[in-house]
Amino acid sequence: MTNLDYLAVVWFALSWFVFSLASNNHLPIKRVSLTTAMNQHRKNWMHVAARRDLRMIDTAIMAGLQNGTAFFASTTIFAIGGCFALLGATDRVMAVADDLPIPLVADPVAFELKVFGLIAIFAYAFFKFGWSYRLFNYSSILFGAIPMKGDLPEDQIELDAAANRAASLNVLAGRHFNAGLRAIFLSIGYLGWFAGPLVLMGTTTLVILVLLRRQFFSNARDAILKDTIIS
Repeated sequence: MTNLDYLAVVWFALSWFVFSLASNNHLPIKRVSLTTAMNQHRKNWMHVAARRDLRMIDTAIMAGLQNGTAFFASTTIFAIGGCFALLGATDRVMAVADDLPIPLVADPVAFELKVFGLIAIFAYAFFKFGWSYRLFNYSSILFGAIPMKGDLPEDQIELDAAANRAASLNVLAGRHFNAGLRAIFLSIGYLGWFAGPLVLMGTTTLVILVLLRRQFFSNARDAILKDTIIS
């Protein structure tokens, strides 16, 4: 580990932290992010569903959210297993690196250290996806607890309160899901460290720029924000 390595790791962590704040609109940025816009639609969905007579379509959406989260949680487990397999093949990787015209890590200790860092990123993503799956489960229960519209003909306050509870948990589950997905995206940038600290800083910056464009300047964001009132 050289001083440049430490600087690259700090740049990687700082970029991750600042982007997380920006995507959740926790920074003084006037432009609304895609995540914030979708959180508003999550809330709108729960209030519309609370006034629907038949809610089968809503339960299907809930199941889809849970299945997607479970898929990514399983994927991170496989990725962690692959990293441990990589640790057991360090000598083979070093031999392959010597034959490549790319300046990959030539020191076995440094290589293993960087693989453990990659394992830590995937472990973080797994815990985020695992907690998100559980929160989506809790959100489903709260959604099921929303009384039918006909049961409260004169008490809309209780109906709105039940919808708000389910919406808040759904938004929180989505936030943890996004954090896990963000970790997977940034693990691609982390791979640059195997070619050196300068490459790590470059790949991290590239990934962050791609994510920033999707959050703040993408066609998807424009389509979602069209005629949307953010509260």
